[in-house]
Amino acid sequence: MTIYRLLLVSSLVLITRFALVAQRVEPAFWWVGMKDTRLQLLIHAPAIAETQPKLAFTGVKLMKVTKVKSPNYLFIDLVVSPTAKPGTFPIQFLKNGQAVFTYQYELKARSTGSAQRQGYTPADVMYLITPDRFANGDPANDNVPGMPDPASRTGRDTRHGGDIQGIIDNLDYINDMGFTALWINPLIENKMPQASYHGYASTDFYKVDPRFGTNEDYRTLSKAAQKKGIKLVIDMIMNHCGSGHWWMADLPTDDWLNYQDKPQITNHSRETNQDPHASEYDKKLFADGWFVPSMPDMNQRNPLLAQYLIQNTIWWIEYADLHGIRMDTYPYPDKAFMAEWSRRVMQEYPNFSMVGEEWSMNPAIIAFWQKGKQNRNGYVSYMPNMFDFPQQNALVSALNEDDKVYNQGLMKLYQTLALDFLYENPTNLVVFPDNHDMSRFYTQINEKFDRWKMGMIQLLTTRGIPQFFYGTEILMTNPKSDRHDEIRGEMPGGWPDHTASAFTGKGLTDRQLEAQQFLKQLLQWRRRTPVLHTGKLTHFAASNGVYVYFRHNALQKIMVVMNKNSESKTLNTAHYAELLSGHKTARNIQTDQTQPLTQPLVIPAMSAVILDVK
Repeated sequence: MTIYRLLLVSSLVLITRFALVAQRVEPAFWWVGMKDTRLQLLIHAPAIAETQPKLAFTGVKLMKVTKVKSPNYLFIDLVVSPTAKPGTFPIQFLKNGQAVFTYQYELKARSTGSAQRQGYTPADVMYLITPDRFANGDPANDNVPGMPDPASRTGRDTRHGGDIQGIIDNLDYINDMGFTALWINPLIENKMPQASYHGYASTDFYKVDPRFGTNEDYRTLSKAAQKKGIKLVIDMIMNHCGSGHWWMADLPTDDWLNYQDKPQITNHSRETNQDPHASEYDKKLFADGWFVPSMPDMNQRNPLLAQYLIQNTIWWIEYADLHGIRMDTYPYPDKAFMAEWSRRVMQEYPNFSMVGEEWSMNPAIIAFWQKGKQNRNGYVSYMPNMFDFPQQNALVSALNEDDKVYNQGLMKLYQTLALDFLYENPTNLVVFPDNHDMSRFYTQINEKFDRWKMGMIQLLTTRGIPQFFYGTEILMTNPKSDRHDEIRGEMPGGWPDHTASAFTGKGLTDRQLEAQQFLKQLLQWRRRTPVLHTGKLTHFAASNGVYVYFRHNALQKIMVVMNKNSESKTLNTAHYAELLSGHKTARNIQTDQTQPLTQPLVIPAMSAVILDVK
């Protein structure tokens, strides 16, 4: 009797201990009807490895239980049959035959057409937002109990208070401007002691940072954006987490991180992924080295972590009803993992869109990562889109350099686009004037307004998918420095104490208003001009400060002329006969005036002219 009572008390203590500790089950729920029927659950709780999981639900089979070095983890592999029905079922964790912890797991029904969701395409134009600096829609969440890095709009690299509600409040503005896709810098939790506003030091992959809002707020944003025809693009990081991530205090295995015992910083030698002569030392240091000391480099060769990251990606797509992904530091993770990650995502969502950040000025390096590229080393990628950093660099050079110097100025833009033969699909590249990590475009071109307008025209009429950073439309600059916190300035009108507002136009200068209206008209025109989405690009070699190119198909031709000269230029239309032959007039889409094509074309100084060839 005494022994029985002792065992009973021990069991109650054990049950209480498990019941009182907050458990982690990730993913917390899943969906039926996924293409890949495998589902891995990460369970984190004190001494959970001492238990044996048990479940019984029609269509769900427990295939494997994996215990790791830390006794506080279990990894459970399930198979969810295509015939499984949505529902909730208990997963019991048994010790000595008794359930010491039970989790009610839910399998949800997928939305109609979820697998066939359409990602962004060249018909879209993407708007990039740094959420902390865009608009403060809910001041009550500027500071949250238990979260470090308090809000301070006057400090360096501090939180300013922008949030999801601020974006929701200004969706009408984004839509009215003509943007059709919304890329937001990471919104997931960054429970870091300082400089946490940027979002790239994740501390919980399944949770929106409470200073931005909640997971449900993110879903609300997605629904509200879709009602206005705006696709939501999530910013993800597979390479690293933040040093404040919840698992850092209790890593599952000895190889969860690269250089786990003695961190090394990456050499940033991205070419090692392609270089046939690269040393193993350089390849390892690039892929396994930490980006910075506060961002531990995750080891995607660990199959448990690899599955965790892939499932997390799919979970967010399904949960928040997303249409695209922007993948941070794309070449830095293990490249075999990135191939499998991209394959798995595109397998579930064949029409989905993803764009990778490979910050190289060499088109051959960018092309290596795009889906369909036949690489000499046999590497196969499933990544449909990549950022076109070479084009961005060429555009800035084209606008700043002296065209009288051999191979400079507009010739650089021509030469860069001539390298499109390296890409499997150049129309799927994302073109952009700047982003959150580089100086503002208006600063890069020395605040020359005529060059800014030329740049906007080029980006919206060339091949690819255009992307603009918030504030580009009102000529935001970073004149004092190229520090990130200055580049990512507050959007005028996003805080009550602002004297000017991009959203209403109040307090903006005449030039800012002109720029905003100029870009708005271009964006709306591009939206209703399909030839710019799918038409062929034909260009003529830049000469004497003039660059001419066409976007054309069987139904329409658009002619663009960029004149970098300080005086007007007269063009002989016979030079472009292969595309103009048989056409007598063209409409200038900026002035709405008709231009006879039987006469020479006069192009004003320092301008770009768009002609709709009739």
